[in-house]
Amino acid sequence: MSAPLRLGTRGSKLAMAQSGQVADALTARTGRPVELVEVVTAGDQSTAPVHRLGVGVFVSALRDALVAGTIDFAVHSYKDLPTATAAGLHIAAVPPRQDPRDALVARDGRTLAELAPGANVGTGALRRIAQLHALGLQLTVTSIRGNVDTRLGRVLGPEADLDAVVLARAGLARLDRTDVITETLDPMLMLPAPAQGALAVECRVDDPDLVELLGMLDHAPSRAAVIAERAMLATLEAGCSAPVAAYAELAEGDVGEEIYLRGAVISPDGTRDIRLSRTGTPADAAEIGKALAAELLDLGADSILGPQGHDGPGTQQFGSTE
Repeated sequence: MSAPLRLGTRGSKLAMAQSGQVADALTARTGRPVELVEVVTAGDQSTAPVHRLGVGVFVSALRDALVAGTIDFAVHSYKDLPTATAAGLHIAAVPPRQDPRDALVARDGRTLAELAPGANVGTGALRRIAQLHALGLQLTVTSIRGNVDTRLGRVLGPEADLDAVVLARAGLARLDRTDVITETLDPMLMLPAPAQGALAVECRVDDPDLVELLGMLDHAPSRAAVIAERAMLATLEAGCSAPVAAYAELAEGDVGEEIYLRGAVISPDGTRDIRLSRTGTPADAAEIGKALAAELLDLGADSILGPQGHDGPGTQQFGSTE
């Protein structure tokens, strides 16, 4: 029997769950055994707000382990990856994407519209903070950190101090905790982060056999959607302090399958909100994203991003799925 493939993963419950799911899928498809190897990242060791941690804090240690050969491949939450290509590494697969929408978990089963003015809502993402402010519901928005259980405890635990939290639906689904969701937020209200809900399976370029093996897990529609969203993000050159959102959906059009991409740039206080959409074919996914970013910039997105939000290509960091 072949030696087990070593899959590098962060040690959080969510990271272990999603890596385990990829491992099980690979073994089911190929018969190859997989063992999980925990890798501690800088992001896991810090309690600072996600947007202040810098670029790649949840992925750099995993990539270092890949380059060093101590693991064979890694699973990332795709939205954690900087948009710049990592030398010597390759995204061999994008498995089927989980529902990328955001989810509300509120006391007493409330929806967003049912929260009273002044209700205290917690989230760790500037993108969510900005969009909550933009809704004009007069909510008090609190920046929070921590894994899924920690965040849920702020609402559902015995020492709950928040009225609600907003987090990625995908993380709750991978942990079988969708039962706590009181509302899955319509993208018209809360547009997701680029690549939210998607996983990236990464390995070394110089291991063509593994590239081919992992490629069996690739889901072409999910990859096309992520390519469009991240191409928009890369073209905007938005830094970690810039609330940028994107959501691509694939659907059957008049002449075959089409991508419908929505993108937004929102000021942190929610007072400026530029939203646009664009369609095209999956083969043109990257060009659709670039063109939508150019349109957003033409309408003034640059002035929202500002000097702190314009850190240069490949510097985006939106924080972990948790």
